[in-house]
Amino acid sequence: MAERRRDMKTAAEPNFLQFNDLACEAVGGKVIFATDEWFAPAANLLKREPPQFIASAFTEFGKWMDGWETRRKRIPGHDWCIIQLGVPGLIYGFDVDTSFFTGNHSPYVSIQAGCLDKPPTYSLEGDRTGMAASDSELAAVAKLDSEAWPEMVCMSQLKPGYSDSCHNYFKVNCNRRVTHLRLNMHPDGGIARLRVYGIGQRDWSSVSTDQDIDLLALTNGGVCLSYSDAHFGHPRNMIGLGRAVNMADGWETARRLDRPKHLKVDKQGILQVPGWEWAVFRLGHPGVIRCIEVDTNHFKGNFPDSCRMEACFLTSKEEAQCIETRWSCEKWRMLLPPQKLRPHHRHLYSEAELTLSQPVSHVRLVISPDGGVSRLRLWGQPTSVTAAPANQQGPASKL
Repeated sequence: MAERRRDMKTAAEPNFLQFNDLACEAVGGKVIFATDEWFAPAANLLKREPPQFIASAFTEFGKWMDGWETRRKRIPGHDWCIIQLGVPGLIYGFDVDTSFFTGNHSPYVSIQAGCLDKPPTYSLEGDRTGMAASDSELAAVAKLDSEAWPEMVCMSQLKPGYSDSCHNYFKVNCNRRVTHLRLNMHPDGGIARLRVYGIGQRDWSSVSTDQDIDLLALTNGGVCLSYSDAHFGHPRNMIGLGRAVNMADGWETARRLDRPKHLKVDKQGILQVPGWEWAVFRLGHPGVIRCIEVDTNHFKGNFPDSCRMEACFLTSKEEAQCIETRWSCEKWRMLLPPQKLRPHHRHLYSEAELTLSQPVSHVRLVISPDGGVSRLRLWGQPTSVTAAPANQQGPASKL
């Protein structure tokens, strides 16, 4: 098998980074309260794009920063904000990114979590630079009693925002559904981004087994578990909301170096190459897949030549074994035979083109030889669950 080994992760990079960012503005995350936003608004914490630094950029309130930065506190207390997750779910880790905050980062941080039956009706609107919470905003947020929420990250020291120290990772163990976070800076300062890595959790009891639903969607609990290469874009992007905004919002691999010097095709017009790339996903809920969508939107000169889809049903124990063996699993069955792909195109494959009608819990998208896919949708009907992984079980208890 001519499969390329992925470069090993650095020791400082935790496994939870492969999960979905449940707080990103791209999936509906938003800051609904902040004590102070003098230098830079808290909404910046949830931007999809990596932070940037512009040396010459200033505002009337001081240096422009691409993050959340409060004034130097001269009164009792500390600064904090409330974040409403775009996708409620189970959280496995945080990245508190202090990029470019090198003399002004928050010295310490702590994070609390809550699960609210109904989200607050208030939010922060417009450019909040130079502003602080009003008395009415303070009174409204006090009703949440957020200072009593369970602590997910205890008070921890943050490293400054140099390139080799800006990512402050915190692994957490929590089997309870979270809808809101309280991010505390002790006592003040700046944080560029907050990434909240986890798995969405939906209440499937309200979904009819006769209803076709995207079983892989981020909002329905789908998650990427492993992949062969993600040089230009992570496979988790494929299960995001809507259509991709650009190539960076999809999965894109490096060019394989084992491609033949002179390319040939078979009778179907599919390139004959020795290698391929792959990504494995766990569905949000086991089900029978009826329709597949493979969208190469924006990938015009770098789309894959072909793709195929494999699927299987795994218990939690079997999944753990597959992770240990890098998904060398005998249970894979062909769901969609090899298909020639087109650039910048939404490919739809109906039930008549699929070769598996049994319930499945995991899928593997295989592209050949390399390239990019912006979105992957698996429409099907949920089935009953037995011995399923965490995101495929019933609703988790509240905090």
